[in-house]
Amino acid sequence: MTRALLLENPHKVADEIFARHGIEVQRVSGALDESELLHALEGVEYIGIRSKTTLSRKVLEAHPQIQAIGAFCIGTNQIDLAAATELGISVFNAPYSNTRSVVELAIGEIIDLSRRVTVKNSRLHRGLWDKSADGAHEVRGHTLGIIGYGNIGTQLSVLAEAMGLNVIFYDTAERLALGNATQMPTMESVLREADVVSLHVDGRPSNTKMFGAQEFAMMKPGAMFINLSRGHIVDIDALHDALVSGHLSGAAVDVFPTEPKKNGDPFTSPLAKLDNVILTPHIGGSTEEAQYDIGRFVAHKLADYRRTGSTDMSVNLPNLQLSASEESRYRIRLIHRNTPGVLALVNRTFAETGANIGAQILGTSGQTGYALTDINSELPIEAIEEIRSMKDTIRLTITRL
Repeated sequence: MTRALLLENPHKVADEIFARHGIEVQRVSGALDESELLHALEGVEYIGIRSKTTLSRKVLEAHPQIQAIGAFCIGTNQIDLAAATELGISVFNAPYSNTRSVVELAIGEIIDLSRRVTVKNSRLHRGLWDKSADGAHEVRGHTLGIIGYGNIGTQLSVLAEAMGLNVIFYDTAERLALGNATQMPTMESVLREADVVSLHVDGRPSNTKMFGAQEFAMMKPGAMFINLSRGHIVDIDALHDALVSGHLSGAAVDVFPTEPKKNGDPFTSPLAKLDNVILTPHIGGSTEEAQYDIGRFVAHKLADYRRTGSTDMSVNLPNLQLSASEESRYRIRLIHRNTPGVLALVNRTFAETGANIGAQILGTSGQTGYALTDINSELPIEAIEEIRSMKDTIRLTITRL
């Protein structure tokens, strides 16, 4: 029986999909550290994680039986993708499934901060009635600055504009502006003009502490700050200082440099005692709708990879799909180093054993190649072993169709 280990509680729909495809599921409610993973992954071929589990080279190299990894989230920076590729492990994520959920939370926080809802709420909880309009504003007519104009940033742009906000954005790449949004030449130009700044960048190491005291100082006095992207990109102490000094009027933070591994673990932050700050426990994409869509999407990708070798939307292997004909009996999946002549050698090896190739497709990306070959005849064991032992072969898998 093929085994899958799911960490951090992805939606149960994943279990149903795996069961239909003959995959036995084991669950662990929280994240596991490196030493725990070295033990827990014994005999596991498919692993599903979310954002708190790190899959290092050491872990992956210790478990060569792993076929694929499913990141039940957007980011994959918690996975050593270079190691996974070198070992022939396909990695899938859910790049779009929780976009709407993150955007809706950002919109809600923009309104709450603009209306000083957090401050009013805090005072009422302390028994103080404070009914006044001081510092409370409509969002209409104000300027939203978006840093990172990808899937989330663009959808936030559209919804914010529909609410009457002026939208400006900065991205390191040239982007097509949606609606009346304006791409700005530098991040500084966004910070100096925006009334609200919302971060939507990825978690690559080079983005670590990209937003600190210097960037907060560039923002308009009384501006608001939102981070729903990655915790390590913001200097939390610098944000605290900007809020305490009054330079910023409020902030909303959903992600943190260090986060608890599981629900119920203690959490501390220098922002925790500030009543003009919204703190949420990394729930930007945590709606039932988004988690269902993520669970379904990633589980199907893993199941399809096991059944057909499809790497459609894999983040680290060439994206291939091959439809099987009625005559196809076996599918040979070959992940190999991208060296000239590999496919010719494979086909010559099959030909020498009289194998009948019914269909074939090859894709390459960087240093890696991936080939799917359907055999319409009996499985040529000698050819398979010869191909498996080639110096450029990384992983060879056979599926009965």
